[in-house]
Amino acid sequence: MAPALPRRRLLQAALFATATPAFSYAAGGGSATAATLPAPSAWTLRPFELKDVKVGQGVFAAKRQLMLDHGRGYDVNRLLQVFRANAGLSTGGAVAPGGWEGLDGEANGNLRGHYTGHFLTMLSQAYASTGDQAYADKIRTMIGALTDVRAALRKDPAVLSVTGKFGTAAENVRGSYQYVSLPTAVLNGSATITLSAWVKPTHNANWTRVFDFGNNNTRYMYLAARNASGVPRFAISTNGPGGEQGLNGTAALPLNQWSHLAVTISGSTGTLYVNGTSVAQNTSMTLNPSSLGALTNNWLGRSNFDDPVFAGVYDEFNVWSRALTAAEITSLQSNRAAASSAGRGTLASYTFDETTGGTFADASGRGLTATLRRTWGGPSHAGFLAAYPETQFIDLESRTSPDYTKVWAPYYTAHKILKGLLDAYLATDDARALDLASGMCDWMYSRLSKLPEATLQRMWGIFSSGEFGGIVETIVDLYTITGKAEHLALAKLFDLDKLIDACAANTDTLDGLHANQHIPIFTGLIRLYDATGETRYLTAAKNFWGMVVPHRMYGIGGTSTAEFWKARGVIAGTISDTTAESCCAYNLLKLSRMLFFHEQDPKYMDYYERALYNQVLGSKQDKADAEKPLVTYFIGLTPGHVRDYTPKQGTTCCEGTGMESATKYQDSVYFKKADGSALYVNLYSPTTLTWSEKGVTVTQTTDYPREQGSTLTFGGGSAAFELRLRVPSWATSGFRVTVNGGAVSGTPVAGSYFAVSRTWQNGDVVKVAIPFRARVEKALDDSGLQTLFYGPVNLVARNSGTSYLQFGLYRNAALSGDLLPSFSPVSGKPLHYTLNGTEFAPFSEGTEDPTHAYFRRSEPKVVFGTTDSGVTNPARSDGSTLLDEIWAGAPFSTKSALVSRVQSTVNSWVSAGLLAQADGQKVVTTAQNASYVS
Repeated sequence: MAPALPRRRLLQAALFATATPAFSYAAGGGSATAATLPAPSAWTLRPFELKDVKVGQGVFAAKRQLMLDHGRGYDVNRLLQVFRANAGLSTGGAVAPGGWEGLDGEANGNLRGHYTGHFLTMLSQAYASTGDQAYADKIRTMIGALTDVRAALRKDPAVLSVTGKFGTAAENVRGSYQYVSLPTAVLNGSATITLSAWVKPTHNANWTRVFDFGNNNTRYMYLAARNASGVPRFAISTNGPGGEQGLNGTAALPLNQWSHLAVTISGSTGTLYVNGTSVAQNTSMTLNPSSLGALTNNWLGRSNFDDPVFAGVYDEFNVWSRALTAAEITSLQSNRAAASSAGRGTLASYTFDETTGGTFADASGRGLTATLRRTWGGPSHAGFLAAYPETQFIDLESRTSPDYTKVWAPYYTAHKILKGLLDAYLATDDARALDLASGMCDWMYSRLSKLPEATLQRMWGIFSSGEFGGIVETIVDLYTITGKAEHLALAKLFDLDKLIDACAANTDTLDGLHANQHIPIFTGLIRLYDATGETRYLTAAKNFWGMVVPHRMYGIGGTSTAEFWKARGVIAGTISDTTAESCCAYNLLKLSRMLFFHEQDPKYMDYYERALYNQVLGSKQDKADAEKPLVTYFIGLTPGHVRDYTPKQGTTCCEGTGMESATKYQDSVYFKKADGSALYVNLYSPTTLTWSEKGVTVTQTTDYPREQGSTLTFGGGSAAFELRLRVPSWATSGFRVTVNGGAVSGTPVAGSYFAVSRTWQNGDVVKVAIPFRARVEKALDDSGLQTLFYGPVNLVARNSGTSYLQFGLYRNAALSGDLLPSFSPVSGKPLHYTLNGTEFAPFSEGTEDPTHAYFRRSEPKVVFGTTDSGVTNPARSDGSTLLDEIWAGAPFSTKSALVSRVQSTVNSWVSAGLLAQADGQKVVTTAQNASYVS
């Protein structure tokens, strides 16, 4: 009996049997037949498109404008540089952004390409939101260039012809991994030889080869443009580096200038010439090319070792079977070899006059045609598109441990590019973008579908190297457009079963996992549920969310410390300078949003408000910059932390997601029921919604959160639907709604939605009052470590001290439990307050002030209404105090209700032996005599 097929293979078979294309598209430019993502039938809510929700003036508009200006002004050719270089195309002199999006960044630039994908998404969102053609033009420039890149990668490399020393020359762009391969007969076994080259180096990497003739790293002869000391070096060996006989130059070759290099060997004498001058001579040489025997690797620009490929330009390269004289070397400085006293090389002579193709003619008369090649060969599939060779993808398939200097999340980078392409298509209808995206998925399927299940599980479980971001979500989105069964099958190939199964069983295994490697997996699982109906995907996502929120969540909505999760419930114990990676908040917002489409649990939108109005807003600096988006990577929550808006070397993942966040602030303000029967108002934000199906507009006018409420004005025609207004979980009293001045009946409940049903008419006005109160949230593992909120706003202390500040907040607490009366407002600065000489400000303000997001709660005395009882505030063994227990009963409708609470609590503490009876009476008397803010 044949073995049973794995579940994944069975599903793939079913998909191929039943799937039919839902969409066709042209491979060239122009518009496709559709450019919207079909909403899954499993979604009971539907989002509005960005173009349907216009952002008005408020806390989001200013931050968004900074990012819009950055996107409008940035030269996208800089982003395209790494892609064009990888394909051997001209980069037009563009300078790559650097950092992670360049060859010189962290881990050898192994993540390059990811930032370009983010930027495409940002531009797409900017265009969708504003309709500004400038963004569409940049998108089309990028799509056109990436189309050219893929076309170049599909073919053998072709010469990049540029102006040379004497005529034309061949450029080897840094990052192209291209070199020139010469026929094996080039040295012809000569014992006496001269090798001569005109080169113009464009980068100062050590050990790049002008030429390297050898079989391996044992038998070879090379000329390096720079050795470890930065000067030219010639060496020949039959016994590896330890047996080298060499010649070292005396000065570095200048960059971007032509230099002439020549080496002669005659008898026991070897000489190195630079620009016609002898700079080194070795009269004790025992090796010459004839000592090496037959050589298989005869290369210009490539090393037989693991050294960088030469970046620069070649003009002439000549090889003679004799040692040229010093006079002949001199004559080469001002003439082509053919016009010099030396004449053309007798063994090989390449002038690099070719302007097309990938071969170079030999003018020596020996017919030794040279060929331009890539060190990695070429793509395994015509759909391949990346800013680096396919080698990282290949390496990952056999890798068992992480090493980001070798393999850094190639499928993560592929996701960013894929997402950028899909977003570009949806924003501009450019079918080339869809064709590129579909091709990438075809290529990935061609690789991954051949691998055994065990290999895939191992790959996806490797830290960093196996990270794949939100690629599953994007692949499923693409599948809804292309209808290709292979695309849905591809999405399932990323299943990480040990994680999915644990979360589906509600077993928390997150301790020790890299946070942002795993959060976006779950948005993909939800989309797989949408496409397949397999319930374990949705169950796993719901349970996972509950393992993070609130159990691994900081007050601002962020999660992770040094990028990882620790044990469940440990908050105070994980606070560091590297808490709250910004990408994590970005992805948790996406996950919360997607879960809400399936189940309208208000907790998801409560979290959305928390993270958006605090961490996400606060991660963007309130400053313009043409070069950088100015977004944090980590947001340290240690005392006195100063945010770094130019993290690491730049172009990080968090700067990428930060660009995206700042151009889609409005994406979750409103949702609609799938049947059109209700409009959800999830966030209070100045926006104008156009609900075209209903023929109505809804304009929110508010300065929230500087204003404690919002006004919604209806325009257009009449339409009947239920308006569902979110009542934040912190809005425990006073939430009120009026329509056209009349109060709406019903009792709003914190952490729910308040419904108003009617036929809405042009001019209807809904006013929502949302009273704020100051409150604290305690770290789950240390009740004395707290963070302050006023309504949705996290207020942080600005102080340069590096130890936790201590504050008491009950001294003038209101009957409502509002702690704000203990603070003093700062004139002219909304939401700024002082306490004991320390200013508190919204976390969302993107400044470089040292801040304290958490502080130590210190209530040494029992104080009511600023009246000190003189009694020490007693505490239980768990740290909770008498005042904590009294105020836990807030809000109090009257002073008498508070005094009654004080009396009952005091009696309990006296009975427990935690408070002396006399002191208890003082506490009660003080409470009775004090005056309170209502």
